[in-house]
Amino acid sequence: MTKEKEIKEEKKEEKKVEEVKAEEVKEVKEEKKVKEAKEEKKKETKKVKEEEAPSYDVTQAYPIEEAVELMKGVSKAKFDASVEIHFRLGIDPKKGDQQVRGAVNLPHGTGKDVKVAAFVAPENEKAAKEAGADFFGGEDLITEIKKTGKTDFQVAIAEPIMMKKLGVIAKTLGTRGLMPSPKNGTVTPDPAKAVGEMKKGKVNFKNDDTSNLHSVIGKVSFDSNKLIENYQALLEMIKKVKPNSSKGVYIRNISISSSMSPGVKVIVD
Repeated sequence: MTKEKEIKEEKKEEKKVEEVKAEEVKEVKEEKKVKEAKEEKKKETKKVKEEEAPSYDVTQAYPIEEAVELMKGVSKAKFDASVEIHFRLGIDPKKGDQQVRGAVNLPHGTGKDVKVAAFVAPENEKAAKEAGADFFGGEDLITEIKKTGKTDFQVAIAEPIMMKKLGVIAKTLGTRGLMPSPKNGTVTPDPAKAVGEMKKGKVNFKNDDTSNLHSVIGKVSFDSNKLIENYQALLEMIKKVKPNSSKGVYIRNISISSSMSPGVKVIVD
């Protein structure tokens, strides 16, 4: 191999070495960028968590007046969120005689437009409509629901005479928690009155399979005193319908929250 060729080969090798070094430097820079991006993401996540972290002691229970203010303070929703009350009850939900259910007229309503269906005889359709029923009728309404399976309402009210006729859609209503019942006042000889109460803010409540009971008592935009009065009305009714067979502590704990916000524990009176 001539001297000239040797020099060319050396230069080629040097070029390869430089290319390898350049590639290594590039990889190091990329790794550094990825690492910096991960660190930045961690910082942002930490900052968000710190901003979203409750500004109160989550293990402490507060008087309802203070709990309402704390709940409003941590509500970050960009819409007028609903305010919910959650009760942990000392009942056995597997026992039929320990079910907690009922209805209460909230003094200031819920702030929600509740759609009501009234299953009534022809002579009572006009009264139901004037009371504010969104859907009303007898066999025609039942046939429509049976055919379409649609139930675009949150509450169903029925006259006692209509209950047998509801049998053909009992499964549809029952699986959606819409079946009228005398226990919560949705089976009544005065459907127009019941419709009016529901439209004004009457709410039904029932415990779930985990011994918890949840109910809406208004909106975050409500004046605090109105939320407190709604809460007290609900609390008194839940106490009133305590099952006789329930032993020990009946209301174990209570918390208040808004949609998508952490809960605030409330002192159980």
